[in-house]
Amino acid sequence: MILKSAKQCVILLLLFYPLFSFADGVVIDKIYHPYVQPLEQEIEWHAIHQDNQPGVSDNTQLHRFAYGRSLNDRWFAEFYLIGEKSKDESFKLEAFEVEAKWQLTEQGEFWVDWGLLFELEKESGESIWEFSTGFLVEKEWGGWSTAANLFIEYEWGSDIDNEFESAVGLQARYRYSRHLEPAIELYKGEETLAIGPVLLGQIRLGAKRQIKWEAGAIFGLDSDSPDRTLRFLLAFEF
Repeated sequence: MILKSAKQCVILLLLFYPLFSFADGVVIDKIYHPYVQPLEQEIEWHAIHQDNQPGVSDNTQLHRFAYGRSLNDRWFAEFYLIGEKSKDESFKLEAFEVEAKWQLTEQGEFWVDWGLLFELEKESGESIWEFSTGFLVEKEWGGWSTAANLFIEYEWGSDIDNEFESAVGLQARYRYSRHLEPAIELYKGEETLAIGPVLLGQIRLGAKRQIKWEAGAIFGLDSDSPDRTLRFLLAFEF
């Protein structure tokens, strides 16, 4: 049964993989799920560390700090501060981002669960804007969950060439227990093709309070991709 479900997860990932032309820049991020919990609030820290990124002289660290809350049982809004640190430079504020997630279907209502994600980002100190629309898809197969994030992005401003881009993030996760869920993730962008293992889990702190954590190592599959990307996430939900 587990092998059958795993094969179904891989098939779904492969179906979504070739749908888009792809984006440049950092596309390795967390995988979003299409669900909204009413009355939920969240404080989140997410860090990305990339080694040997082509075209960059040193390693790059990105840190995202966020506060979010559900507006009702369908909408969740979140505000991010995005910082960057490199070997030669101290930590600096890189960008601001506002995000809204819309749960389109009830969990299990259709063959797959659907959601939409809207993001607006502004670079700090530069005339660079980015608006993204993400299609969030998730399907459960026995003890497995498969998620696909399909993004279409538009960048504009006087400090950048106006252009459309797109990116894909895929995840197959085995729901071993609430505390530990092993997964594999695949990311594709114009300058990124990478895959690697991720561990996820939740720690309950009481009624309607919990800590979610994620840790993964994503490895580049071609010469254009960063050799290795480490990603970490901590979120306090209450």
